[in-house]
Amino acid sequence: MDKIKIHGGKALEGKIFISGAKNAALPLICASLLTDETITLTNVPMLSDIKAMNDLLTQHGTKINEFDDFVDGHSTKTYSYRTKEVESFVAPYDYVRKMRASYYVLGPLLARYGKCELSLPGGCAIGARPMDIHLSSLEKMGAKIEIKNGYIHANVDGRLKGAHIIFPGVSVGATCNVLMAAVLAEGRTVLENSAKEPEIGDLAKLLNAMGAKISGIGTAVLTIDGVEKLHGAVHKVIADRIEAGSYAVAAAITRGRIELINAQIETLRRPIQVLRDMGVNVEETETGLIVDAKGCELTGKDIMTEPFPGFPTDLQAQFLALMMTAKGASMVTETIFENRFMHVPELLRMGANINVHGHASAIVRHVDKLSGAPVMATDLRASFALVLAGLIAEGETVVNRVYHLDRGYEKLEEKLRSVGADIVRVKEDEE
Repeated sequence: MDKIKIHGGKALEGKIFISGAKNAALPLICASLLTDETITLTNVPMLSDIKAMNDLLTQHGTKINEFDDFVDGHSTKTYSYRTKEVESFVAPYDYVRKMRASYYVLGPLLARYGKCELSLPGGCAIGARPMDIHLSSLEKMGAKIEIKNGYIHANVDGRLKGAHIIFPGVSVGATCNVLMAAVLAEGRTVLENSAKEPEIGDLAKLLNAMGAKISGIGTAVLTIDGVEKLHGAVHKVIADRIEAGSYAVAAAITRGRIELINAQIETLRRPIQVLRDMGVNVEETETGLIVDAKGCELTGKDIMTEPFPGFPTDLQAQFLALMMTAKGASMVTETIFENRFMHVPELLRMGANINVHGHASAIVRHVDKLSGAPVMATDLRASFALVLAGLIAEGETVVNRVYHLDRGYEKLEEKLRSVGADIVRVKEDEE
């Protein structure tokens, strides 16, 4: 199992190219199941989650071709997907347990073929994240759903039917799944209290390019007029706002200056406002953002996670790490997931001063220094928080279980080294 070793104390400076968004690419890949024609996705990040999703679709019968490509002079991947006929309607446990987003095959398979068997998903251990909203919404569209032996068995006679669905809570996963189901449903579907994340807008744009009829993109009310058939399309995956926010914090926590090429300010307004309120200089450019904390004395701020356009839960751990270096005390409140402070015990081992109250909030107080230590990554975003702590700690920090990072951060060590970090990946047999 790989480890990452970091020697901290260097202010980071330079440019980092922001990759395509994992959280956008995964449902986009599944949307290819909705047509028998070719879907081509450009600017796809090279991540283990993408490989896992490609493996899942391959076993469903999708033919996938991979191409080396360039975006703004930076290497990336283009993939083409074609599912003329589905060879298996089962999404097996061995695939789904590796990645929760595997559940995105449910809506497309049910819409196009009227059946799907999906293993109950796994993923990061940051909370229950039940699929109740997905399943109850699909039932309102005419699906018959049964759960047995750890699998969701879903089928429908004929086509799904349009319905007026009011989501009981804001759910990105349910919005994506039901949206993909609705584009081939008979009649009109209205989705109220939909999630408004940019990744959902990206999915809707691809679906419309395939011939779907979706209006209300970017709002909480999506209206979908179902069509009988969709066709092929070419689509560029949006930039990863979570990766951009993570590297913005890397600049701030090391008191450095990083230009984030390809970052999109409209997807990061709340995190950027927090950085500015803390005392970090953030400037929009024609090609992205510049985050400059050189010579800055930062002040702690309270943050609370909320659905977009609020503060993203996927940046909570990174900003919590940043608050350790800010004067005063900060309160970090988590409202999306109930188990998202698992990185705190690891930060305490490095000298942090953090008090967690239940599962909902943490008080972070300034510390003069952190000391390098062996730490254990618990989930994807918490892993990056440990890397951030290592970047400013005295001595060596060893981050274990880095497979979490490989799920969501493309070329992490290479990107950080390019801006001056002392960071290497070590395989167990190399020690």
